Amino acid sequence: MSITLTLSIVKTVSILLIFITAVGAGLYPFFIKWRKGITNFPVGQALASGVFLGAGLIHMLGDASASFIALKIEYPFAFLIAGSTFLVFLAIEHIGRELYAHKGANANSFAIIAFIMLSTHSLFAGAALGLSTHLAVVLVLLLAILAHKWAASFALATQISQSHFNKRTGYILFFIFTVMTPLGIYFGDVISTSLAEHTLIQPIFSSIAAGTFLYLGTLHGLSRSFMIEKCCNLKNFTYVIIGFSLMAVVAIWT
Repeated sequence: MSITLTLSIVKTVSILLIFITAVGAGLYPFFIKWRKGITNFPVGQALASGVFLGAGLIHMLGDASASFIALKIEYPFAFLIAGSTFLVFLAIEHIGRELYAHKGANANSFAIIAFIMLSTHSLFAGAALGLSTHLAVVLVLLLAILAHKWAASFALATQISQSHFNKRTGYILFFIFTVMTPLGIYFGDVISTSLAEHTLIQPIFSSIAAGTFLYLGTLHGLSRSFMIEKCCNLKNFTYVIIGFSLMAVVAIWT
């Protein structure tokens, strides 16, 4: 079996696994009263944070920068795009925090901000997996996305169920969120194969994916971010280092 065919199969399986995980994790808040702390899985969150950080810096940003240089573009556009993406996510989350502080979790506006935030970085996280052309990178990213996806799905379903949206609107918003990562994987794969002749598309999307991963690995959740809330727990922080190191080791062969 060729490497290309194997990658295609793995990416297809990834789409199914991520979709099933998102739907499964989101069903609970819609039908059963939410209990605080159910999304707490520190080891998985720590490992995912390290993988996201390593994937963003070592793989996505490194590849994007190399592609721009190969195209004779000397300005560091890869870093500019990644940094801008990071700041956009940070700004959106700050707006969400302000809405939460003034209107509470039951506000529709807070649910919409959460929907936009989680759906957008789900799309680009999926694109990062779809853009990857190395099996080892795809598998590690899949594990990290799954570890993050179920918690994100649960959190969004909780916000929607606590808002004043009717059930139909809530289900529509949640369904859109569940398909964002699979769509990202599909479009990323199309970009890396069918649109390879459009040389600027891949490094631009890789830069956006890098910024997305850097945010997911560091400040996502702000004060609730694993890197902030759990940084003094050396046992859990060890898994961040393991995740980052894993991506560094994978880079030897990719």
